[in-house]
Amino acid sequence: MSAAPALRADAYALEYADPRGFRQAYTREGAGGVPLLLLHGWPETRRIWWRNVGPLAEAGFDVIAPDLRGFGDSQLGPDGIHDTVASSLDLHALVRDRLGHDSVVVAAGDFGGTIAQDLSLRFPGFVERMLLFNCPLRYLKGKMDGLRTRPPLETADYFLRQGQDADGLAAELDTADRRRRYIATFYTSRLWAHPGGFTAEDVAFHSEPFADGAKLRAGFGAYESAFSEKARAGPALLGENPTHTLILFGTSDHVIHPDFDRMAAVSFHDHVGPFLVRDAGHFLQWEAAELLNGALRAFCRDRLAG
Repeated sequence: MSAAPALRADAYALEYADPRGFRQAYTREGAGGVPLLLLHGWPETRRIWWRNVGPLAEAGFDVIAPDLRGFGDSQLGPDGIHDTVASSLDLHALVRDRLGHDSVVVAAGDFGGTIAQDLSLRFPGFVERMLLFNCPLRYLKGKMDGLRTRPPLETADYFLRQGQDADGLAAELDTADRRRRYIATFYTSRLWAHPGGFTAEDVAFHSEPFADGAKLRAGFGAYESAFSEKARAGPALLGENPTHTLILFGTSDHVIHPDFDRMAAVSFHDHVGPFLVRDAGHFLQWEAAELLNGALRAFCRDRLAG
């Protein structure tokens, strides 16, 4: 198994494509293997997958880890929209039109998980199977009654502020240092990750890309889309889903649905799990990297053997 890569942006090669009118950055390792799309969420970039890219490429995957529009080394969306649908369309064009894959396995959490769900429903057959963890799910009335489907109110302040007062918040975060310190709280004091899941060096590595004010502001777009149609490229396709799906849940997460595992079991008809991952939270690909890598290898054993 590969050693963990250094906490450096250039630990893996950077490539660019522009199938949708803006320059999208991505890392690719293992070309020729089973296509695997790794989708980050917020406040993340493709760096959140640094503990997964090498081992999964060695396992036989063609690993594709993009920066979503407006994140990391990708440019802002040319239409100013940074929601689920826009990213879903971007990624379909990147994987199919630029890289030539007709289908792909997807692993995703957080905002990336909503994009994965939309991709699988918007382009039937394109997402062959998914591994999802700690991501938003649509409430299904009558099927999720009685489940704990709302995150604790004490962790929701960021969501409301970023969704309803994005410009005001961005104006307050008016220096690179303030922006980095704001992002750092999501890896530490906001109870997303398991205590001790990120070292000070880890936090600095993941928060550094958000020092760019325009990129930080663009990242709020996903939250704005929850409150305003003007912030959406269209309605996201979420809900009951037939895609073969492996469900993991980092139980130390205090920001996602408390009953995420049970909600996901209802949402995905053809599912494996849910499996609860102890001593890990929202950022499962970093906090429990070896477990996630092993789960993906097992979940795709038939494809890797082919």
